[in-house]
Amino acid sequence: MTDEIELARRLIAGDSSALDEFIGAFRGKVFQYSFLMCGQREDAEEVAQETLLKVFEHFNQLREPEHIRAWVFRIAKNVCSMRRRKSVFAPQEEISLDELKPNWRGDGDERRLEIADWTALPEDLAAKRQMSRLLRAAIADLPEIYKSVILLRDVEELSTQEAADILEVTEDVIKTRLHRARLAVRQKLDAALRAAQEVA
Repeated sequence: MTDEIELARRLIAGDSSALDEFIGAFRGKVFQYSFLMCGQREDAEEVAQETLLKVFEHFNQLREPEHIRAWVFRIAKNVCSMRRRKSVFAPQEEISLDELKPNWRGDGDERRLEIADWTALPEDLAAKRQMSRLLRAAIADLPEIYKSVILLRDVEELSTQEAADILEVTEDVIKTRLHRARLAVRQKLDAALRAAQEVA
C-alpha cells in the first residue's frame, strides 16, 4: 500500500517514469476485481484497460494520494457496472442471497450451523491452488451487491469507510453485506468440501 501511495505522489508530481510501475502495481488487481465482478475474461480485460485509461485521464483530480487504491477501485466499479449493462455475458437475472444461506441443524439452544469437517481434507483438495479456485468460484457466484463488498474488503483490503465511499452506501450497509457475503462463501466452500469428503 505504501508503494502505491508513493507511486501516486510521483505521478501527481509529474514523474512519468512512475507510469509503468503504477500499471504493474494495479493492472493485476483491477483485472482480478473485474473478472470476479463481470464473470468473463473478455469483459475483465476491457474493464481493466478502460479503468487504467480513465485513471490516467483524470489523475489531476486525485487530491489525496493516500486514497489511491479506493479511488482506482471506485473507477473500476463504475466501468464494470457500465460494461455489465452492455455485455452479452451479463446474467439474465441475479440470484437471491437467500439461496446461499447456510443450513442449520437442531432446535432452540441446540441449533447449530452445519459445517463440514475441514480437518480431514483429501490431499488434492487441500492444495492451495484448488482452494483458491473454489474460493474464486464461490465469490463469483455471489449476487453483485455482496460480491463487490467482499472483493473490496477481503481481497483488496480496503477499509469499511473506503468501501462505503466506493459503493455509495453507509458503513453499516457494508458491514451487513460483508457478513452475509462471508457466510454465503463459507457455505459454498462447505458444500464443495462435503462433496469431496463423500468421494474420498
